Amino acid sequence: MTFQALLVEKAGDGGVSASIQELDDSRLPDGDVTVAVEYSTLNYKDGLCINGKGGLVRTFPHVPGVDFAGTVEASEDPRYRPGDRVVLTGWRVGEMWWGGYATRAKVKADWLVPLPDELSTRQAMAIGTAGLTSMLSVIALEDAGLSPLKGEVLVTGAAGGVGSVGVALLARLGYSVAAVTGRPETADYLKSLGAETIVERAELAEANSKPLESERWAGAIDAVGGDMLERVLKQMKYDGAVASVGLAAGAAVPSFTVIPFLLRGVSLLGIDSVMRPYDQRVDAWNRIASDLPMDKLEAMVVEHRLSDLPDLATQILDGKVKGRVVVDVNA
Repeated sequence: MTFQALLVEKAGDGGVSASIQELDDSRLPDGDVTVAVEYSTLNYKDGLCINGKGGLVRTFPHVPGVDFAGTVEASEDPRYRPGDRVVLTGWRVGEMWWGGYATRAKVKADWLVPLPDELSTRQAMAIGTAGLTSMLSVIALEDAGLSPLKGEVLVTGAAGGVGSVGVALLARLGYSVAAVTGRPETADYLKSLGAETIVERAELAEANSKPLESERWAGAIDAVGGDMLERVLKQMKYDGAVASVGLAAGAAVPSFTVIPFLLRGVSLLGIDSVMRPYDQRVDAWNRIASDLPMDKLEAMVVEHRLSDLPDLATQILDGKVKGRVVVDVNA
């Protein structure tokens, strides 16, 4: 049997090339479960992998795609049977292991999560790692004491995948949401997801030498890092919390100060979705199924096919992708 995949290979100039190829099943990696992939999605990591950047892919040729959803075809693990619907995010799949940009994938059973009955495989990939990360952020903020009564919640990088789902989730849960964006044309989109306030990126992008600023935010989901994270921490209300999920503006926080932690009791919560334990993943997916408004989710989605991915990979690295890209691998 054969399957179709986006294969990334080393090019003669030292770079990489990506093309759609028909591959024999014998080329699939070792694994417990074979999945007929129906949908995948596009994340920032996928952009890096397709373009051979960031050192994420060590072995070529390679099939990227850090997320996928589909139906079990064969399983050597008793937890899964043919016909079961499953979703996979994280575990370095699409980086160190062949991923979801293919019509068939073979992976370890431990990496899969049963898809909640309320979600289709297409919806699962409209959510993907980005949406899972957003839900994990909301859960962490709740565990840290955040509630709608405490005040406004900020979401940075709000027009991106994590930010879009974060805005929709928080608004659905009754929070007053402020969305940060550097693209004025996305303001109406963000308001349609539930944002009450639009904050221009420039307001938070510059470093500020003050150890503290006026208290404004009860909580925050930050996908940007860098100077913006520093500014957000300085503007947190007493006992506020920030869920840190990304580093679009860089991993370093240049003028980092511990003053917000010492004088306002602010918490900085690191959110990892790649190695998250199975039980926490199941809980998060069940929360998504109950808490994420599916009409808002659909408003984020743009659907593409495998052949569109090389161009899209460049666009997402340039910050030009809005919302959630769903990839129909069989189209």
